[in-house]
Amino acid sequence: MAENTVDFWFDPTCPWCWMTSRWIKEVETQRDVAVTWHPFSLAVLNEGRDLDPGYRKHIDNTWGPARVATAVAEQYGQEKLDELYTTLGKQIHHQKNKEGTYFEKAIEAALAEVGLPAELAQVAFTEEYDEQMRASTRAGLDSAGGDDIGVPLMSINGVTFFGPVMSPAPTGEEAAKVFDGAVALASYPGFFEIKRPRNVGPIFNIEK
Repeated sequence: MAENTVDFWFDPTCPWCWMTSRWIKEVETQRDVAVTWHPFSLAVLNEGRDLDPGYRKHIDNTWGPARVATAVAEQYGQEKLDELYTTLGKQIHHQKNKEGTYFEKAIEAALAEVGLPAELAQVAFTEEYDEQMRASTRAGLDSAGGDDIGVPLMSINGVTFFGPVMSPAPTGEEAAKVFDGAVALASYPGFFEIKRPRNVGPIFNIEK
């Protein structure tokens, strides 16, 4: 049994979530930790909200990757979900492959790279796995205790919080030190929030 457990909720299209997930992948090489990945839908989170038109268009496009991630989780389990997220994230965030209504070009490329059936890309356009996707999203929000958060959303040893948000994400022993700090914060029952304004955008520097 691993010394620490992490449950990580992700929307494949979120750049901040992507960087936090790469930090966790790095932590896996440095610490005894068991990670469980959970699809999360920003489209579901923002249903019915009054958003800026440009952001609304982006959010509406995010249905596809979350749907496909959910299908892979349901059909193929954690190992393939982990592989798909890594590959799909590189397509979207590193290669800027954002073509199509629902990121379908990135989805198609990622499925091919990890050896999953090409027809899974069609899930992006259907509601076949929406019930499971909504349930996974709701589970993350309920675990954190509210709907006023998004991703990255993670639970360390059963304590769920938004973040951490980092740019760039730490590597090596530095990644492990940051994780040790997060474990310490999560262990204190009275810890709720720590935050400061961002002055940089997403810096993608990890290929994990």
